[in-house]
Amino acid sequence: MSDARWIPAGKPKQIRAEGTRSILYIEDNQEIGLWVKEELEQRGYEVQWLISGDGAEREVLEKDVVILDIMLPGLDGFTIGQRLKRAAPTVPILLLSARSAVEDKLAGLQFADDYVTKPFHIDELAARVEVLLRRSGSGLPKRLQLGQHIVVNMTENTVRNESTGEEIILTGKQHQILMYFLSRPNQILPKEQIFEAIWGEPYMEGDKTLMVHIRHLRKKLEQNPDAPEIVATVRGIGYRVRL
Repeated sequence: MSDARWIPAGKPKQIRAEGTRSILYIEDNQEIGLWVKEELEQRGYEVQWLISGDGAEREVLEKDVVILDIMLPGLDGFTIGQRLKRAAPTVPILLLSARSAVEDKLAGLQFADDYVTKPFHIDELAARVEVLLRRSGSGLPKRLQLGQHIVVNMTENTVRNESTGEEIILTGKQHQILMYFLSRPNQILPKEQIFEAIWGEPYMEGDKTLMVHIRHLRKKLEQNPDAPEIVATVRGIGYRVRL
């Protein structure tokens, strides 16, 4: 039997324990989808399988990793993947595709974290998922302390000021920017990289959009926005958040 077989295994599903890592799997081929879903569930993952990108931006917020086929009805995997990365920058994306050309891989890896060509062995797919989970924000603590007073609950997606006991309400873009920082703790991030990751468009020199959003984010997070301790400016380059 081929290592890269495509036939569903037909094994009985095991009961999944609470706390298992959750996968958002987007694949329109019923046979492949069923096979991958059952095989990953046998390995202890919780798998939500969608046949298109409809609703994916909402579902990704509660997932640990995304497996995304490129050839889908309606919006293709490249477009869906870029939207998912903007919605949840800390959630790694693994692309699946029969396309093996270098240009396709390079295009996918502009936003995705890994790229697997079809046909594939399910053990390789599972191994790559494990690597992404170890490297990704899923390895971050579920409760992060920023400065002396801000606590981010990664499980509940909440930000709280511990000094006042109040929850801090962020806009969609503010939340995406903060999550992007937290997925790359202590790294100096160029403003161009942040902008292109969040807005999905090329950065134009002189554009103040990111700067304005950072200023508003600091007003909500910093004790003194004029002397920020959480979202630090690295002059001439961009920003950094220390953990």
